[in-house]
Parts: sequence; structure tokens; C-alpha cells
Amino acid sequence: MTISDVSNIFGFIGGLGMFLYGMHQMADGMQQTAGGKMKQLLGMLTSNRLMSVILGTAITIIIQSSGATTVMVVGFVGAGVMNLSQAIGIIMGANIGTTITGWVVSLSQLGSAMAVLKPVFYAPLMIGVGALLILFLKKQKDHIAGQILVGLGLLFLGLEMMSSAFSGYADAPVFGRAFALLGGNPFLGILIGILVTLLLQSSSASVGVLQMLALSGVVTAPAAVYICLGDNIGACSTAMLSAMGGSRDAKRAAVMNLLFNLIGAAICVAVAFIFFTMNPQAAQWRVAAVQISIFHTTYNILKTVVQYPFADQIVKLSGLLVKEKPQEKEEEQEDDEEAVTLKHLDERIFRSPAFAVETASLEIQHMGQITMKNLRHSIDAIVTGNLDEIEEVYHVEKTIDKMAQLLTEYMIKIENLTLTEHQKLVVNNLFYSVSDIERVGDHAENLAELAKYMVEHELDFSETGEEDLEEISKVVFKSFEYAIEARKTGNMDTVRKVSQYEDDVDSMEEELREKHIERLSRGECVPSAGIVFLDILTNLERISDHAYNLAGYVKNEM
Repeated sequence: MTISDVSNIFGFIGGLGMFLYGMHQMADGMQQTAGGKMKQLLGMLTSNRLMSVILGTAITIIIQSSGATTVMVVGFVGAGVMNLSQAIGIIMGANIGTTITGWVVSLSQLGSAMAVLKPVFYAPLMIGVGALLILFLKKQKDHIAGQILVGLGLLFLGLEMMSSAFSGYADAPVFGRAFALLGGNPFLGILIGILVTLLLQSSSASVGVLQMLALSGVVTAPAAVYICLGDNIGACSTAMLSAMGGSRDAKRAAVMNLLFNLIGAAICVAVAFIFFTMNPQAAQWRVAAVQISIFHTTYNILKTVVQYPFADQIVKLSGLLVKEKPQEKEEEQEDDEEAVTLKHLDERIFRSPAFAVETASLEIQHMGQITMKNLRHSIDAIVTGNLDEIEEVYHVEKTIDKMAQLLTEYMIKIENLTLTEHQKLVVNNLFYSVSDIERVGDHAENLAELAKYMVEHELDFSETGEEDLEEISKVVFKSFEYAIEARKTGNMDTVRKVSQYEDDVDSMEEELREKHIERLSRGECVPSAGIVFLDILTNLERISDHAYNLAGYVKNEM
């Protein structure tokens, strides 16, 4: 081995590193750019499978990784955010969306006469402009644009470096024999594709390397077909590993992804083997990078079209392969709200910070719904003195406290992800929202304790006092209900309603306090009951304040 050979090896490794790092930087920048659209994309999840396919394609084009999309699908299914019927559609779409990277790579094969149009011609400029944006401009959107430009530039330079390092060996007989062997043996070709994808942890990257080799004219058509099939199967490994230790449905989602690719590969291998056997001259064709992109995209679209009508059968087959264990069924039946929350806060979703933020928001809404029910129980207990309701409030309050702890820990981890300025603002507000909801839970517990005190000491309010409490309680409950709704919808009309309710509660609290003091002075109320009445008013007014805070955070994010 000469020093030139060693230099070429280093050049190939360096080019591969630049290519992979460039892909990572570009995908990271794309995710941040599209972060604001993720909530709308998540909201498009419906039972319409065609919409799920389109959604899966769109998400994968945005985040530039089918592996990341399928890992998120596994996380969302495990979290109960989507069902398996929706998941299979998104998995199908992810396999189509991932082919976009191949088209970006194939731009490098423009002819020398059109060198000025080749991306590598502009790669140094992209890196230079991107670096200037990152170093000298302060706005985050400029930094993200710079990151995408640097990523693209490194991607194209890396491809050029790999191609240059390999070009001197293109005519070596060993490569011709190797690709002839791979083309003649489908299983060996598929195995190589799987292994390369496992090594690079990206089917897009492994297809890109294959396209780089195709630039040197050494890749035969059969070898390209079989290696591409292996690349697609190998991409399933990320989701399979991610599903380990997850729920049964999460494992089924990962298995569906594998089944979808195995079935597609089996059909394609059968067709390709028959075609190349009947047309020996076709087996000698040398393919170009663009042709690999065409095949990769066409294959994934046809794979989806063929299996789309049988999606429900794939879902059922995953259920047969991933059987439910008896203890899992018992655990599921014993799940309380805290356990459900822990299951929902799946760190696999961290592959996309935008989805991680949205998942935290959804779970805070979940916490708000539970707290709302507990508030209703505590208000009812004031009127009825029902001890069972009081005990229920105590029990649920422990769950609310635990949920607050889990959500806080989860959002601390989200804070360490790459977030846009708006996402950082949202996460910061979500921290405050958890605190405010938890405080509402504390006030609900206070109300339950006051109800218990009244039962134990056989205290009653006057008829007028009961009517007054019922009136203000309705307004307080509405204010909190609309505050949670505001977090869910982001609707400014809802935010304004909370503000109006808060003003109403302040006025009512002051008026009712004065009226109650007058009743005490006239001897219409027992003093000990009067103290409880005033404590109830204080807790209700504080709940309204927290509802106002919650709506204010939403307004701050608009």
C-alpha cells in the first residue's frame, strides 16, 4: 500500500464524515425551521389513512430522517397520542419521504459542461455564507439558515471528497467482481445494504454512499436494487431498538414498520430476480446516481400503493407477532393517571424537539383536566359534605403532585434540546403552567379539608351563604376550564373570557365578603362557620388568579 492509497483512504473517511455531519446539521436546522408547523401537523392526525401517509411523507421531508419519524411514531403510539391504524399510514409515508435525500445527492451528477449548476460548485460559498450568518448575526432564524447552508455545503463537499478518493480505483477488477457478485445474489446484496445502514444509522446516508459509488460507474443495476432494499430494511433497526422496553403497542408499531419493508422487499426481489434472469444484458447495466434516486422513490411509492389496501391486515399481523403478556394486561388495568402520564412522557420523541414540546403541552392539558375534575369534587363536597368525595380529592391530589414532578423533570430534559427562541418561551411558560395547575390542586385540597371540617364540627351555612358560594364557584370553575381550553386551542377569545371571569371573581369575592360580614354582625351566621366561609372565598379567588396566569402564558406565546 502506497502513501497515495493511505491518503485516499483518509480522504474517503473524511468525506464520509463531512457527508454524515452535513446531513445531521441540515436536518437539525430543518427541524428548527419547521418547529412552528409541528403542532399543525400533529393536529392533522385523523382516522383518514391517506392523510396519515401524506403527513408521514411531509414530516420525513422536514426532519430528513425516516428513522427519526418511525421512532417518533413508536413513541406516540406508546404515549397513546396516535393509534396503530394512524401509525401504519405515517410509516408508509415516512418511507416515501426519506427518498428526498437521494435526489439532493443525485444533483452532484450533473455533467461537467454544466459544472456551474453542480451543487459542489457552490458548496464553499454555502459554507462561507452560513458561517457568516452564524457568527455575525444575532437573530436565531439567521443562525438556523446558516446551519442549513453549512450542512448542505458539507454534504456536497463530503460527496465530492469520497468520489475523488474512490475515482482512481473505479476500473479495478475487484469492484467489478464485487458488484457482479452482489447483483447475482439478492440475499447478499440485501445483507450488505442492511449492514451499511446499521453502521451509518441512516438509510439516506447508505443510499448516498451507493450513489457516490455509482458516480464512478461501478454499480450494476441488480446490485443497486438489492442494496437499496437492504438499506430500507436496515432503517427499521432504529425503531426496533427504540421499542425495546416499551408498551405492547409501541412494539407493534416497530414491527409494522419492519413487516411493511420486508413484504415490499420480498415482492421486489421476486420481480427483479425474474426480470434480470430473463434479461441477462440488463444485469450488466451500470447505473447512475439519478437512476438510483428514481428507483428508490418509485419502489417506495409502489410499495405503499400495493400494501395500502392491506394496511389493516399488517396491523393485525403485528398483533399476532407481538402477543400481550398476562402481567401487561393486569398492569394496564391497574394504571392510574400518574402511570399513564409516565408512559406518555416518552423520551423517544426527543428525536424531534418540536414534537417533544407539543407532547409536554398535551400532557399538561391532561394534568389540567384531572385537576379540573378534582376541583369539581371539592366544590361539590363543600355543598354536600360527602366524605367519599373528600377522600377522592385527597387521593387525586397525590397524583397531581406526582404528575407535576414528572412533567418538570421531562421539561428540564427538553430544555437541553436544540430549541428555537419561541420553543424556549413555550417551555418556560409550560414550567409556570405546571406550577399554577399544581397550586390549583392544592387549593382544591384546601376546599376538601374545609368541607371535612364542616362535617366533623356539624357546621352549616345560611341559605343565602350557600347560594353565594354556588354562584362564585361556578364562575371560578369556568375560569379554570377556559384556561385549560386556552392552552389546548390557543384561541384568544378563550383567553379574553378567562380575563373577564377573573375580574368577575374579584368583584364577587369582595362583595360576598362584605355581605357575609354583615350577616355575622346581625347574628345570622355562626362565627366558626363564618371563618370557613371566608377561607373558601380566599381559595376560590386564588384559583381564579392561577387560571388568569395560565391564560396569560398562552397570550404571551401568540
